[in-house]
Amino acid sequence: MRGSSVLARAIGTWHIASVSWGKDSLAMLLKLIDLGRPLDEVVFFDTGMEFQAIYDTRDRVVPLLRRKGIHYTELRPRHPMWWSMFCRPVRKRGTGEVHKHGYGWCGGVCRWGTTEKQRELDSYAEAVGAIVYVGIAADETGRLEKEVKPYKRHPLAEWGMTEADCLAYCYDKGFSWTEDDVPLYDVLDRVSCWCCRNKNLKELRAIHDYLPDYWERLVAMEEVLGPMKKGKTLPEIGEPC
Repeated sequence: MRGSSVLARAIGTWHIASVSWGKDSLAMLLKLIDLGRPLDEVVFFDTGMEFQAIYDTRDRVVPLLRRKGIHYTELRPRHPMWWSMFCRPVRKRGTGEVHKHGYGWCGGVCRWGTTEKQRELDSYAEAVGAIVYVGIAADETGRLEKEVKPYKRHPLAEWGMTEADCLAYCYDKGFSWTEDDVPLYDVLDRVSCWCCRNKNLKELRAIHDYLPDYWERLVAMEEVLGPMKKGKTLPEIGEPC
């Protein structure tokens, strides 16, 4: 790393954008660049279970970062996400006895993947004493209220950009998150991990209807992990209404 970069970190002026390559964080990143705001590094936590459109979006933007002299870093789980879902020994508190293998689905009250992602991102930023830009939209008031880390900044809220504004901004810049000729934000509320248990019934039916490869993977996972959603199995959810 160049000497100036080391010095910037040492005196606490290193600025990181935490980017998932979804609509909100991408809009934040592009506007930070457009406005010439201080930005030294972009950090992405790759779960390994993202939609291909997320990786395609990343691959379009990383060359821009290189041209701008912005460092790019990818973090990953300590163990593959699929291993944690299916294979990780889970021990009982107190005895340490292994009582099952695999955490199971990630989402709902058991967001173990999100917890690891946030821990690794925070640890990385804190290790270098960085200011971190986080892409939480202005209308995500609940998430904004939970943010208490003093080194985090929320430009989208500062600019008054809602989730809809972010999507429109990205579309204007030529990004569409398209797979199988389907713009994912047309059929999904969030383009998060394709196996996230927090996907609602509308999103799951959309995956069934428009993204059959992901649907087949989810059904296969359910056969091992048990129901993804309470009340209905995925084949039942995919049946015509």
